[in-house]
Amino acid sequence: MHDLAVHLLALLFAAAFIAGFVDSIAGGGGLITIPVMLIAGIAPLEAIATNKLQGQFGVASATIAYARRGHVDLKKQMPMALMATLGGVLGALLASVVPADMLAAAIPFLLIGIALFFALKPNLSDLDSHQRVTPLLFGLTAVPLIGLYDGVFGPGAGSFYMLAFVLLAGFGMLKATAHTKLLNLGSNFGSFLVFALTGSILWKVGLVMGAGQVLGAQVGSRVAMRGGAKIIKPLLVISCLALALKLISDPTHPLRVWLGL
Repeated sequence: MHDLAVHLLALLFAAAFIAGFVDSIAGGGGLITIPVMLIAGIAPLEAIATNKLQGQFGVASATIAYARRGHVDLKKQMPMALMATLGGVLGALLASVVPADMLAAAIPFLLIGIALFFALKPNLSDLDSHQRVTPLLFGLTAVPLIGLYDGVFGPGAGSFYMLAFVLLAGFGMLKATAHTKLLNLGSNFGSFLVFALTGSILWKVGLVMGAGQVLGAQVGSRVAMRGGAKIIKPLLVISCLALALKLISDPTHPLRVWLGL
Protein backbone atom coordinates (compact mmCIF):
# COMPACT_ATOMS: atom_id res chain seq x y z
CA MET A 1 0.00 0.00 0.00
CA HIS A 2 2.99 2.31 0.45
CA ASP A 3 3.82 1.88 -3.27
CA LEU A 4 0.70 3.04 -5.07
CA ALA A 5 0.74 3.10 -8.87
CA VAL A 6 1.72 6.40 -10.49
CA HIS A 7 -1.78 6.96 -11.89
CA LEU A 8 -3.28 6.60 -8.41
CA LEU A 9 -0.78 9.08 -6.97
CA ALA A 10 -1.72 11.48 -9.80
CA LEU A 11 -5.41 11.02 -8.92
CA LEU A 12 -4.68 11.75 -5.25
CA PHE A 13 -2.63 14.83 -6.18
CA ALA A 14 -5.53 16.18 -8.30
CA ALA A 15 -8.05 15.45 -5.52
CA ALA A 16 -5.81 17.24 -3.02
CA PHE A 17 -5.57 20.29 -5.31
CA ILE A 18 -9.37 20.55 -5.50
CA ALA A 19 -9.68 19.94 -1.76
CA GLY A 20 -7.09 22.62 -1.00
CA PHE A 21 -9.00 25.10 -3.17
CA VAL A 22 -12.36 24.40 -1.49
CA ASP A 23 -10.94 24.11 2.03
CA SER A 24 -9.09 27.44 1.84
CA ILE A 25 -12.42 29.18 1.22
CA ALA A 26 -15.09 27.26 3.11
CA GLY A 27 -13.58 24.13 4.68
CA GLY A 28 -14.70 20.58 3.99
CA GLY A 29 -11.69 19.44 1.99
CA GLY A 30 -11.79 16.06 3.72
CA LEU A 31 -15.08 15.41 1.86
CA ILE A 32 -12.93 15.09 -1.25
CA THR A 33 -9.64 13.60 -0.05
CA ILE A 34 -10.80 10.80 2.25
CA PRO A 35 -13.25 9.20 -0.25
CA VAL A 36 -10.62 9.37 -3.00
CA MET A 37 -8.05 7.70 -0.73
CA LEU A 38 -10.54 4.94 0.05
CA ILE A 39 -11.22 4.50 -3.68
CA ALA A 40 -7.46 4.20 -4.21
CA GLY A 41 -7.48 1.22 -1.84
CA ILE A 42 -6.11 2.84 1.31
CA ALA A 43 -7.46 1.40 4.57
CA PRO A 44 -9.83 3.70 6.52
CA LEU A 45 -7.53 4.27 9.51
CA GLU A 46 -4.56 5.03 7.25
CA ALA A 47 -6.76 7.31 5.11
CA ILE A 48 -7.84 9.33 8.16
CA ALA A 49 -4.29 9.54 9.51
CA THR A 50 -2.77 10.44 6.12
CA ASN A 51 -5.50 13.04 5.64
CA LYS A 52 -4.21 14.81 8.75
CA LEU A 53 -0.72 14.98 7.19
CA GLN A 54 -1.73 16.23 3.74
CA GLY A 55 -4.27 18.64 5.18
CA GLN A 56 -1.51 20.45 7.09
CA PHE A 57 -0.02 21.66 3.84
CA GLY A 58 -3.28 23.14 2.60
CA VAL A 59 -4.24 25.02 5.75
CA ALA A 60 -0.66 26.24 6.25
CA SER A 61 -0.52 27.48 2.66
CA ALA A 62 -3.87 29.27 2.99
CA THR A 63 -2.89 30.74 6.38
CA ILE A 64 0.31 32.21 4.95
CA ALA A 65 -1.56 33.63 1.95
CA TYR A 66 -4.12 35.35 4.20
CA ALA A 67 -1.40 36.60 6.57
CA ARG A 68 0.60 38.14 3.73
CA ARG A 69 -2.44 40.23 2.79
CA GLY A 70 -2.96 41.33 6.39
CA HIS A 71 -6.14 39.37 7.07
CA VAL A 72 -4.65 37.58 10.09
CA ASP A 73 -1.82 38.62 12.44
CA LEU A 74 0.09 35.38 13.06
CA LYS A 75 2.05 36.67 16.07
CA LYS A 76 -1.02 38.14 17.76
CA GLN A 77 -3.12 35.01 17.16
CA MET A 78 -0.43 32.46 18.06
CA PRO A 79 -1.72 31.87 21.63
CA MET A 80 -5.15 31.05 20.17
CA ALA A 81 -3.55 28.66 17.66
CA LEU A 82 -1.70 26.94 20.51
CA MET A 83 -5.01 26.47 22.36
CA ALA A 84 -6.43 24.86 19.21
CA THR A 85 -3.37 22.59 19.03
CA LEU A 86 -3.84 21.56 22.66
CA GLY A 87 -7.49 20.81 21.97
CA GLY A 88 -6.53 18.70 18.94
CA VAL A 89 -4.01 16.67 20.95
CA LEU A 90 -6.48 16.01 23.77
CA GLY A 91 -9.20 15.12 21.29
CA ALA A 92 -7.03 12.61 19.46
CA LEU A 93 -6.02 11.02 22.76
CA LEU A 94 -9.68 10.81 23.83
CA ALA A 95 -10.91 9.52 20.47
CA SER A 96 -10.98 5.92 21.66
CA VAL A 97 -13.11 6.65 24.74
CA VAL A 98 -15.46 9.42 23.57
CA PRO A 99 -18.87 8.09 22.38
CA ALA A 100 -18.30 8.75 18.67
CA ASP A 101 -21.78 7.41 17.80
CA MET A 102 -23.43 10.30 19.61
CA LEU A 103 -21.19 12.80 17.84
CA ALA A 104 -21.77 11.19 14.46
CA ALA A 105 -25.54 11.31 15.01
CA ALA A 106 -25.61 14.99 16.02
CA ILE A 107 -23.06 16.58 13.68
CA PRO A 108 -25.11 16.48 10.43
CA PHE A 109 -27.93 18.43 12.08
CA LEU A 110 -25.51 20.95 13.55
CA LEU A 111 -24.00 21.43 10.09
CA ILE A 112 -27.44 21.96 8.57
CA GLY A 113 -28.10 24.53 11.28
CA ILE A 114 -24.85 26.33 10.43
CA ALA A 115 -25.76 26.29 6.72
CA LEU A 116 -29.16 27.82 7.48
CA PHE A 117 -27.57 30.47 9.70
CA PHE A 118 -25.20 31.66 6.99
CA ALA A 119 -27.81 31.32 4.23
CA LEU A 120 -30.60 33.20 6.00
CA LYS A 121 -28.84 35.70 8.26
CA PRO A 122 -29.05 39.14 6.64
CA ASN A 123 -26.20 41.64 6.42
CA LEU A 124 -23.41 39.07 6.55
CA SER A 125 -20.46 40.79 4.92
CA ASP A 126 -16.74 41.32 5.27
CA LEU A 127 -17.30 44.07 7.85
CA ASP A 128 -16.84 43.26 11.54
CA SER A 129 -19.95 43.35 13.72
CA HIS A 130 -20.77 43.25 17.45
CA GLN A 131 -18.25 41.32 19.57
CA ARG A 132 -20.12 39.16 22.08
CA VAL A 133 -17.15 37.74 24.03
CA THR A 134 -13.64 39.01 24.76
CA PRO A 135 -10.71 37.55 22.81
CA LEU A 136 -9.39 35.98 26.03
CA LEU A 137 -12.67 34.21 26.80
CA PHE A 138 -13.02 33.14 23.16
CA GLY A 139 -9.50 31.68 23.19
CA LEU A 140 -10.07 29.81 26.44
CA THR A 141 -13.48 28.32 25.59
CA ALA A 142 -14.61 28.11 21.95
CA VAL A 143 -11.16 27.51 20.46
CA PRO A 144 -10.01 24.52 22.55
CA LEU A 145 -13.49 22.98 22.53
CA ILE A 146 -13.67 23.00 18.73
CA GLY A 147 -10.05 21.81 18.63
CA LEU A 148 -11.04 18.94 20.92
CA TYR A 149 -13.86 18.03 18.56
CA ASP A 150 -11.46 18.20 15.61
CA GLY A 151 -9.18 15.67 17.31
CA VAL A 152 -12.00 13.33 18.35
CA PHE A 153 -14.09 13.39 15.17
CA GLY A 154 -13.08 16.12 12.74
CA PRO A 155 -15.70 16.69 10.00
CA GLY A 156 -17.10 20.22 10.07
CA ALA A 157 -14.52 21.69 12.47
CA GLY A 158 -13.80 24.55 10.06
CA SER A 159 -17.52 25.37 9.87
CA PHE A 160 -17.73 25.46 13.67
CA TYR A 161 -14.72 27.81 13.83
CA MET A 162 -16.37 30.05 11.21
CA LEU A 163 -19.63 30.16 13.15
CA ALA A 164 -17.80 30.98 16.39
CA PHE A 165 -15.79 33.79 14.81
CA VAL A 166 -18.84 35.38 13.18
CA LEU A 167 -21.35 34.85 16.00
CA LEU A 168 -19.13 35.33 19.08
CA ALA A 169 -16.07 37.31 17.96
CA GLY A 170 -18.01 39.50 15.52
CA PHE A 171 -15.63 38.94 12.61
CA GLY A 172 -16.55 39.65 9.00
CA MET A 173 -16.64 36.69 6.61
CA LEU A 174 -13.18 37.13 5.07
CA LYS A 175 -11.51 37.80 8.42
CA ALA A 176 -13.28 34.79 9.94
CA THR A 177 -12.12 32.60 7.06
CA ALA A 178 -8.51 33.69 7.48
CA HIS A 179 -8.53 33.07 11.23
CA THR A 180 -10.34 29.75 10.79
CA LYS A 181 -7.45 28.49 8.63
CA LEU A 182 -4.95 29.33 11.40
CA LEU A 183 -6.96 27.51 14.07
CA ASN A 184 -7.60 24.58 11.72
CA LEU A 185 -3.84 24.36 11.31
CA GLY A 186 -3.42 24.24 15.07
CA SER A 187 -6.04 21.59 15.87
CA ASN A 188 -5.11 19.48 12.83
CA PHE A 189 -1.47 19.57 13.83
CA GLY A 190 -2.32 18.47 17.36
CA SER A 191 -4.22 15.40 16.20
CA PHE A 192 -1.61 14.76 13.47
CA LEU A 193 1.08 14.41 16.16
CA VAL A 194 -0.89 11.63 17.84
CA PHE A 195 -1.46 9.81 14.54
CA ALA A 196 2.23 10.13 13.69
CA LEU A 197 3.16 8.36 16.91
CA THR A 198 0.84 5.45 16.07
CA GLY A 199 2.55 4.81 12.71
CA SER A 200 -0.72 4.98 10.75
CA ILE A 201 0.38 7.67 8.27
CA LEU A 202 1.38 6.86 4.69
CA TRP A 203 4.10 9.46 4.33
CA LYS A 204 4.70 9.18 0.58
CA VAL A 205 1.02 9.52 -0.20
CA GLY A 206 0.61 12.35 2.30
CA LEU A 207 3.51 14.36 0.88
CA VAL A 208 2.34 13.95 -2.73
CA MET A 209 -1.13 15.10 -1.74
CA GLY A 210 0.39 17.86 0.38
CA ALA A 211 1.94 19.36 -2.76
CA GLY A 212 -1.50 19.41 -4.39
CA GLN A 213 -2.98 21.00 -1.27
CA VAL A 214 -0.41 23.83 -1.31
CA LEU A 215 -1.22 24.74 -4.90
CA GLY A 216 -4.98 24.45 -4.44
CA ALA A 217 -4.95 26.53 -1.25
CA GLN A 218 -2.97 29.30 -2.91
CA VAL A 219 -5.50 29.54 -5.74
CA GLY A 220 -8.50 29.26 -3.41
CA SER A 221 -7.29 31.87 -0.92
CA ARG A 222 -6.70 34.35 -3.73
CA VAL A 223 -10.23 33.76 -5.03
CA ALA A 224 -11.61 34.28 -1.50
CA MET A 225 -9.67 37.51 -1.00
CA ARG A 226 -10.92 38.88 -4.32
CA GLY A 227 -14.56 37.85 -3.85
CA GLY A 228 -14.91 38.10 -0.07
CA ALA A 229 -18.30 37.25 1.42
CA LYS A 230 -19.88 36.91 -2.04
CA ILE A 231 -17.72 33.83 -2.65
CA ILE A 232 -17.25 32.54 0.91
CA LYS A 233 -20.91 32.57 2.03
CA PRO A 234 -22.44 30.36 -0.70
CA LEU A 235 -19.50 27.97 -0.75
CA LEU A 236 -19.67 27.62 3.03
CA VAL A 237 -23.39 26.82 2.87
CA ILE A 238 -22.82 24.24 0.11
CA SER A 239 -19.89 22.72 2.01
CA CYS A 240 -21.92 22.32 5.24
CA LEU A 241 -24.89 20.77 3.44
CA ALA A 242 -22.68 18.44 1.39
CA LEU A 243 -20.86 17.24 4.51
CA ALA A 244 -24.16 16.71 6.36
CA LEU A 245 -25.53 14.72 3.43
CA LYS A 246 -22.34 12.68 3.20
CA LEU A 247 -22.49 11.77 6.90
CA ILE A 248 -26.19 10.87 6.85
CA SER A 249 -25.88 8.83 3.63
CA ASP A 250 -23.39 6.48 5.28
CA PRO A 251 -25.24 3.18 5.99
CA THR A 252 -23.37 2.94 9.31
CA HIS A 253 -24.54 6.36 10.48
CA PRO A 254 -26.11 5.89 13.96
CA LEU A 255 -29.36 7.61 12.96
CA ARG A 256 -29.89 5.21 10.06
CA VAL A 257 -28.98 2.23 12.25
CA TRP A 258 -31.39 3.34 14.99
CA LEU A 259 -34.20 3.87 12.47
CA GLY A 260 -33.42 0.63 10.62
CA LEU A 261 -32.84 2.44 7.29
